[in-house]
Amino acid sequence: MKVQEIIDRVLEKSCGGRKLEQTSDVLASGSPDMEVAGIVTTFTATVDVIREAIAIGANLIITHEPTYFTGADKVEWLQDDPVYRAKKKLLDDNGIAVWRFHDHMHMAHSDLIYEGWVRELGWADKKLDPASPWAYGIEPTTVGELAGFLKRKLGMKAVRIVGRPESPCSRIGVLVGGGSLGLGREEMPMELMRERELDVMVCGDITEWTLCAYVNDAAMLGMNKAMIVVGHERTEEWGMKYLAEWLLPISDGLPVKFVDAKEPFVYL
Repeated sequence: MKVQEIIDRVLEKSCGGRKLEQTSDVLASGSPDMEVAGIVTTFTATVDVIREAIAIGANLIITHEPTYFTGADKVEWLQDDPVYRAKKKLLDDNGIAVWRFHDHMHMAHSDLIYEGWVRELGWADKKLDPASPWAYGIEPTTVGELAGFLKRKLGMKAVRIVGRPESPCSRIGVLVGGGSLGLGREEMPMELMRERELDVMVCGDITEWTLCAYVNDAAMLGMNKAMIVVGHERTEEWGMKYLAEWLLPISDGLPVKFVDAKEPFVYL
């Protein structure tokens, strides 16, 4: 199969073939006509992920986030940049195609990033509203215990908490990736917390003067509100893990492997 055939099959299965006119889902490396020997799925095509793909003989990386450091993967500004040149050489020398599956992945019949998240945590049957991936009802616990559960399940060394770790919780909101920034409306995460009567919001990226400040003030006022900051990569990587399984029926027997891009941080 060629790269473009894989892309077309992915878009057909996820979105019924619907294609956005303006999208960041671009082929950042390689050619649509390349024959695919194997597929790697990952949160982002880091240098280590590329090296792993080369080692296992895969030549198509399906990444959720950009390859070249901006949302649109524009490279005009990078032509003399040593990091870009070295990364591009690694891809070109080894014949690796990189396709971003982001916008269409989130607009799929069921958001595939959230599908991977709930599978990883075992929360598929805990949605407060079956039509929404944003709110869950779990067994009563505390914020600190929930944070510990997330650390273990997501393989993390540290998480951040806003609010009191001893606070009880059972109604949990989840906004993966950049969702807690509001998806175009800064008010959205606070409204979601209020309308769903959520005890805790689990977040990817944060802005410290919006939801973070709201939860912090609520906790200072004695309200049962908290926030657990997991990070963009750790909330969305699991969708790419699920994608490897999701791809198998449409990949004509090609090997498909998930490679964890891992958190980029070192904790001291």
